Amino acid sequence: MATNPLQFIQQVRAEVSKVVWPTRREVVLTTIMVFIMATLTAIFFALVDLGIRSGLQGILTLFG
Repeated sequence: MATNPLQFIQQVRAEVSKVVWPTRREVVLTTIMVFIMATLTAIFFALVDLGIRSGLQGILTLFG
């Protein structure tokens, strides 16, 4: 069932009016949490990389 452009725009406006936008505080807190989680993830993978690299170097020096 096709709708004409005017009906489509009215439907879009009706749906957009139902959207609950986050407050400024919620956006700031969410952004801070994203940066904290990204930092913790980077530290975790850096430590895993360091451990794997140290283990491989130990194995290679043992056999090399």
